[in-house]
Amino acid sequence: MLHLLVDTSTWLDLAKRRDGQRWIVAIRVLVHQSALELLVPSVVIDECERNRARVEASMTASIEQRFKLIKQDLDEYGGTDYEQALKLIDELAHEVPLIGAMTTRNFDEVLDLLRAGRTVQATDDDHRRVVDRGLSKRAPFHRSRNSVADALLIELFASQTRTADLFTEPHAFVTSNSEDFSLTNGDKRQPHTDLAPLFAIQGSHYGLGVDGLNGILLHNFGAELEDLFLESDFQEEPRRLVEISAAEQELFDRVWYHRSLQREYQMLNEGHEEEAERDFRIARAGRERVEARYTEPGQLGPYTDFELGMLNGKLSALRWVLGADWDFLDT
Repeated sequence: MLHLLVDTSTWLDLAKRRDGQRWIVAIRVLVHQSALELLVPSVVIDECERNRARVEASMTASIEQRFKLIKQDLDEYGGTDYEQALKLIDELAHEVPLIGAMTTRNFDEVLDLLRAGRTVQATDDDHRRVVDRGLSKRAPFHRSRNSVADALLIELFASQTRTADLFTEPHAFVTSNSEDFSLTNGDKRQPHTDLAPLFAIQGSHYGLGVDGLNGILLHNFGAELEDLFLESDFQEEPRRLVEISAAEQELFDRVWYHRSLQREYQMLNEGHEEEAERDFRIARAGRERVEARYTEPGQLGPYTDFELGMLNGKLSALRWVLGADWDFLDT
């Protein structure tokens, strides 16, 4: 079993990535198979929860800012396809809330992984070693900043490796914080010289960022991890506004057509021939338009009660996405 302690910085990087599910799903499966154990200091969960709102807001803000800059360029330089380009930008801007929702899901699943991991509690000896590290200015105290939380992480990791058989139970520490943990003025993928002895032992690994996490997982699980990546190789791209609007229009047409026919049948069954004839004259042009557009078998009914319920449910959902209230089904 691989024992993995991942710093908050890398979890945040993973949550921000559009392809973050690639690793989140793989880690969840490996944990379920008892092939991987997450070592989770309480400070990591606290920092993830504390930084969540800031990271989600910054992602949405950065995307919106990019759209604004593109619009400014279009206004300044124009071009033959100016109107079409502007329309496309407006449609893409509609995706911003959906992109934020994807990040929210990543955060939720990362926190679920952390809460299900093995909590690592600091002992008095761990705290004493943090103080000693600070007094001797050893990494991560080699910089002029408060690095107590970072030092506690590395001491907790060191404590775990002291009592483990690293040949059968490899351990890995992963961080995106290269300034505090990585080699100064050198290859940032290597640990700082003050930390190097901790990772010089076979079975103890240092990883930098999501790439480092990926390398450690590949090193330990190889083809099995590749298979998991293939099974979870999906990125849910938000629908563009034009696609959502087109689908809503199709559902509107089909539901309206069904209701139009049902009303005519009802009037005829009740003996109101004149009223049925009047409704037909009013609806004829609309029916002809719908019939010419939707020509696939069954596309315009007849529907079972279940199929009709699905059509109305989809119409309600798409209208909600476009800004209407739930259950708004007027046609």
